[in-house]
Amino acid sequence: MFQPLPLFVGLRYSWAREHSFFVSFITWVSFLGVAVGVAALITILSVMNGFESELRTRLLSLSAHATLKLDAGAAQQWRRSIAELNGAAGLRGAAPFLDIDAMLSHAPSMSGAIVRGIDPQLESGVSTIADSMREGKLSDLTAGSNRVVLGRMLAYQLEVGMGDGITVMIPGRGGNGRDIVPRLQQFEVAGIFEVGLQEHDSVLALVNLQDAQNLRGAAGPGGIRLKFDDVLNAPALARKAAARLGAGIEVRDWTQENAAYFRAIRIEKSMMGIILLLIVAVAVFNIVATLVMVVTDKRTDIAILRTLGLSPRGVLGIFMTQGVLIGWIGTALGVLAGVAIALNVDVIVPFLESTFGFHIMDPDVYYIAGIPSELHARDVAWISAAALILTFLATIYPSLRAARTAPAESLRYE
Repeated sequence: MFQPLPLFVGLRYSWAREHSFFVSFITWVSFLGVAVGVAALITILSVMNGFESELRTRLLSLSAHATLKLDAGAAQQWRRSIAELNGAAGLRGAAPFLDIDAMLSHAPSMSGAIVRGIDPQLESGVSTIADSMREGKLSDLTAGSNRVVLGRMLAYQLEVGMGDGITVMIPGRGGNGRDIVPRLQQFEVAGIFEVGLQEHDSVLALVNLQDAQNLRGAAGPGGIRLKFDDVLNAPALARKAAARLGAGIEVRDWTQENAAYFRAIRIEKSMMGIILLLIVAVAVFNIVATLVMVVTDKRTDIAILRTLGLSPRGVLGIFMTQGVLIGWIGTALGVLAGVAIALNVDVIVPFLESTFGFHIMDPDVYYIAGIPSELHARDVAWISAAALILTFLATIYPSLRAARTAPAESLRYE
């Protein structure tokens, strides 16, 4: 008796057991459709967030958060440049590098590769390559030793193992400065790493920075790699750190280096969200159908309420209350189910695999053998908002139809 009349009558219509079986069935289908659609959206997007995070981690295991390109003068003074960078906001580590496009050969095999010169002592501050070593140690890359550490797939392509020798060939200039003469250097395989990403494991070879400079004929490294505490703020932090070295320093961050990967993931997430939102849309159409049938069934009740003085706006509120209740309770249950599943994917997936005897991500085929999940509050927020708005819009047409009911016409044959 303390509730507004439209809300009171709307709730009575929602919970009343007088509907026909078909109307009740459509109501439950609508309710479950909204819940399943919301839960599926939250779960799938959380899994895609997990894959994105896993891919970002693997990409950055060898690629720093940002790189500073040094000119010839600054390259010779790279130790002083690193000293000036120390203390920059959020900076965790800095290390020199020199990338060289080369051809590696071990008869009868040959493969293109990127030979990267590094400082083994400083490298651990910007990458996790030391933790990815399958054979050998990164510290074995001493200056003047002509030792190389290969990615697992690159070693497989060259058919080499620990202690084998490979020939590194890079283009060079002839005595007249115009002819291209290949420059050859023998290296010994001192280690093999695997980070679980083909772009690294199949093309990257690591050598000591001094050996790379000797091979290239360079006076210093090509740049400095930076790693920050917060990877998402690394682009802005890198530019602030570069300002310590003066103007004219070229800065490239991980979002530029791997833009194609993350653009593809964003597009895929957007399309997946739209496709799964169609599940909610189907449930919304069921809500429309349910309310239309209820309005037809309750024409006499509507006419009596109008005769007793209820305004068309009050009738509108009755049926909007009923539709919104179905949609919002379904959304709430879908959010609870989706969040619960997303937070327990690491438990649910192994249980399903052991129960049914199959692997969703076969470790013999995929680098990522598990199903990662990363729940984002903003995803839950926009999915909930979209479902609530759609269910609210679904109530407008049936409610307007009920509000336009003519009392005299509806009571003529009663």
